Amino acid sequence: MMVPQRHHNSNDGVSQRVNSPRFSGPITRRAHSFKRNNNSNDINNSTNSNTIQNNGLSSHHEIDLPVNSPRSEAFRSTVLVDGFESGLERKTGQHVSQRTHGGVAAKSLLNPGFVSLDFRLREKRKLGHLMFMMFCGLCLFLGILKICMNGWFGSVIETNESHQDKPDSITSRNQVDQKSHNLRYREGESSIERTPMTESRVIGSQNGVEYSEIWMKPDSENFAPCINEGRRHKKLDVKTNGYILVNANGGLNQMRFGICDMVVIAKVMKAVLVLPSLDHKSYWADESGFKDLFNWQHFLQTLENDVHIVETLPPSYAELVPFNKTPISWSKTGYYKAEVLPLLKQHKVMYFTHTDSRLANNGLSSSIQKLRCRVNFEALKYSAPIEELGNTLVSRMRQNGSLYIALHLRYEKDMLAFTGCSHNLTTAEDNELRRMRYEVAHWKEKEINGTERRLLGGCPLTPRETSLLLRGLGFPSSTRIYLVAGEAFGNGSMQYLKDHFPNIYSHSTLSTEDELNPFKNHQNMLAGIDYVVALQSDVFIYTYDGNMAKAIQGHRRFEGFKKTISPDKENFVKLVDNLDEGKISWKKFSSKVKALHKNQAGAPYLRVAGEFPKLEESFYANPYPGCICDKTTEK
Repeated sequence: MMVPQRHHNSNDGVSQRVNSPRFSGPITRRAHSFKRNNNSNDINNSTNSNTIQNNGLSSHHEIDLPVNSPRSEAFRSTVLVDGFESGLERKTGQHVSQRTHGGVAAKSLLNPGFVSLDFRLREKRKLGHLMFMMFCGLCLFLGILKICMNGWFGSVIETNESHQDKPDSITSRNQVDQKSHNLRYREGESSIERTPMTESRVIGSQNGVEYSEIWMKPDSENFAPCINEGRRHKKLDVKTNGYILVNANGGLNQMRFGICDMVVIAKVMKAVLVLPSLDHKSYWADESGFKDLFNWQHFLQTLENDVHIVETLPPSYAELVPFNKTPISWSKTGYYKAEVLPLLKQHKVMYFTHTDSRLANNGLSSSIQKLRCRVNFEALKYSAPIEELGNTLVSRMRQNGSLYIALHLRYEKDMLAFTGCSHNLTTAEDNELRRMRYEVAHWKEKEINGTERRLLGGCPLTPRETSLLLRGLGFPSSTRIYLVAGEAFGNGSMQYLKDHFPNIYSHSTLSTEDELNPFKNHQNMLAGIDYVVALQSDVFIYTYDGNMAKAIQGHRRFEGFKKTISPDKENFVKLVDNLDEGKISWKKFSSKVKALHKNQAGAPYLRVAGEFPKLEESFYANPYPGCICDKTTEK
């Protein structure tokens, strides 16, 4: 538990009037002193003056004031003693009975009421002394106790505060001048100091291993998948309108989304879908086919009551020249019925050149949305070799009952070139990314202000920023991390993350050479293995909202809203910059990071349609509503 920092505010608990130049007069009223007069002889004389002498009366004439008179010292002493302030202690040199020359002492001495009053005064004085001694003893005890407490615990508290309030600064490494796009920080400016992590409170255990609240999934007790509700179990119409050939373009997860949409489109047009072909011309140039990546037989069996799917074109249609068509992105089903279906009926065989984002996220019927989810979460199961190795790696990550994070660190060369992000990279590395961006013809953006994009939250987090995020959230350095990514770009870019989190693994480090041999040069198959491990992780964190992040977070929502941390990159990088500039302490930084991501852990919320389809939340990232239902709203 982090010890709060002590702040001394000069205004706390003090009226502003005290410090005002317009305020004059005493600030406080001093209490009466408990210090007594050292002249004890006067007290004895005062006492003796009231004693009956055997040798006669005094020669002085004295007049006794009435005991009840307000001018009587005895009366004032009685009142003061009853008010817990003895007049005798303040005026120890005075007599108990006030005398005046010319009176007779015998009258006073022989008055029994006066003797009784003197006795009571002495008794009350003793009581006052006793109470005073008790008060002094209590003060002494409390003072000693306070000194002991400061001695025992003060040094521990101050040490803890001093460690937690150390600002975290930038690691010294070879960096270029700020003039080269502020890509790196200058060498030797400052050095990062490890800040002791204070882990969140322990609230449970798994297999005898304690875990804290940072591992807990969000509350989703009332939510459950509902993709089969209202489903009509009737045989498909034998008559169809033709055959659709598709080429699923992009990486693994972009192809996955496209295949789901193509199944729905074939259903809408009452067409037969030929088993999709996959993209072999993307950045990875992976030659894997549909049957290499997915369990194709399971795919056909799962969807046999939803849509007609075949392995290849029948011989009678194989000789026909397909009609090439590139569907309009983000279209609704009405577009396919009104514009595409007539072309299919005319040509009988149609070839879709692209499959990515060809169906809208929202505004579709419930049955269509549920079919998309049945394809994505039930039919598209990875091939047996991918599933087997993926499950093996999950077991190794959970060794000795350990929990683990799946971290999608999208800091690969292609992503950095595409986004134009080069924060903390050298000038040479930035130029290399720029050349790649211009070489890829279908990337439309060429001139990109990477610094501006980063401040808007449009860049993948760097490995260093990712380390600060994990530490700020409260994950200890012993956390086991599985990297869901390829090789990070940049010389030494991973070192900072590895220094603070040494237990980092990947499919390369967890697998034997024999286990990996069948997957060499098949990046899509390796991505499938990463998908299996990430789906089963205790916490999934992504640093860029790409297709892999969308696919896994949507699948984890469907499987019970497993904890998925979605970084608020725009506000987080500003906190990082404030930390690096010394504007906030590490303790303040960590507190703000936790607050920033309090509601970013994958809890249920409704997907909302946006003004532009490209900018709205992906259906595959959040299939609620559509495939997940709130049971509390059902009657």
